[in-house]
Amino acid sequence: MPKVGMQPIRRQQLIEATLLAVDQVGLGDASIALIARLAGVSNGIISHYFRDKNGLIAATMGYIMSMLNEGVAARRQALTDDSPRAHLKVIIEGNFDASQVNGPAMKTWLAFWASSMHQPDLHRLQRINDHRLYSNLCCQFRRVLPLYHARKAARGLAALIDGLWLRGALSGDAFDTDQAIRIAYEYMDLQLAKQQTLGTIDQASEQPRTAIAKQAGA
Repeated sequence: MPKVGMQPIRRQQLIEATLLAVDQVGLGDASIALIARLAGVSNGIISHYFRDKNGLIAATMGYIMSMLNEGVAARRQALTDDSPRAHLKVIIEGNFDASQVNGPAMKTWLAFWASSMHQPDLHRLQRINDHRLYSNLCCQFRRVLPLYHARKAARGLAALIDGLWLRGALSGDAFDTDQAIRIAYEYMDLQLAKQQTLGTIDQASEQPRTAIAKQAGA
């Protein structure tokens, strides 16, 4: 009979062993036997806690995503500036946190993206993660931009974050976090700068309407 309190410990052991196995041999060759051996447990333990390899991969990705969310949340709690720019910077930095750009995490992310096209449970996780990033970005852009432009800016920044991460992961070199964050900041600032331009356009378009209204009331 398992000891009380062992379940979370065993689950974490198996998740860490999965990350190590994927880092060493890739997802395809990361067998149940290899993962169990790296974790120092029997094969049956994996079936007991996760049902099968897909369940273990889903749990591993859930863990990596939770680390991402915790990284963003910790940065947000430390904020002294409540501006949209400050909150957007937190989201960008969280997506390039060390927990997301180390070797095992990057290889697992890449394997997860490929597998999510064929596994419904993994696809659901992918959609949740994508929607969370887009929604959080859009919420901050919406504070200063009209809805259409906020949505467009959020889609662009989300795509840029994913693209920078992907290029870094595939480069074969150490991930250049500072460069990725700097590029994302530049795009963010370009989008936020539209606030003044769009405000000027709105004021200009409002003037003819105001003049027509006055004429109609004369």
